[in-house]
Amino acid sequence: MRVLLIEDEREIASFIVNGLKAEHFAVDWANTGEKGLMWAKVNAYDLAVLDIKLGEHENGIDICKAIREKGRTFPIIMLSVTSDTITKIQALNIGADDYLTKPFLVAELIARMRALLRREKKLTGPKLTIADLEMDTLTHTVKRKGKEIALNRKEFALLEYLMRNPGTTLTRSMILEHVWDINADPFTNTVDVHIRFLRAKLDEGHKKKLLKTVHGYGYKIEE
Repeated sequence: MRVLLIEDEREIASFIVNGLKAEHFAVDWANTGEKGLMWAKVNAYDLAVLDIKLGEHENGIDICKAIREKGRTFPIIMLSVTSDTITKIQALNIGADDYLTKPFLVAELIARMRALLRREKKLTGPKLTIADLEMDTLTHTVKRKGKEIALNRKEFALLEYLMRNPGTTLTRSMILEHVWDINADPFTNTVDVHIRFLRAKLDEGHKKKLLKTVHGYGYKIEE
């Protein structure tokens, strides 16, 4: 899952980015609201984390409002040093989906993010299942027919994106946009390489193949 983080304080941003990457999220960090708004317009994000206080001349609530006015519907979590009820109401009324007061644990932020992502995909619980393949997004384990499959971080993130969109053909560009961050090179064959590795781990030795190629278009996972 790809996340946009808009936070002007480097230390806090680093703390959040490291925590999210450890949980297999791809993260684009914008240190200004202007940059974050530009990225929100042109990139495909699954969720955004946005600080309310962004320097002297920018306000996170204005940025959130602008993102919504551009038609972007991905969930937005607002961060703030104040727990003021009026500010919370204002943030939620202009389009934010959740509000978290600083200081906070990254674990709580991630729990709220996963809750919003489940709501977006109409899913319940931390487990994703396709046929005899099961992923637990909390313990970062993947099993097929009860046997655990060892995946690296990018393979796990790729599989999670596929499993959150079962039966849907995903193009290479869609996969690149949601699983890799803004530094990914769109002209490489990195998606195909990772799909090949993932297929070998998931389907090798099994009669039923779950990871399928839609020639000339992309990939999908289905029973």
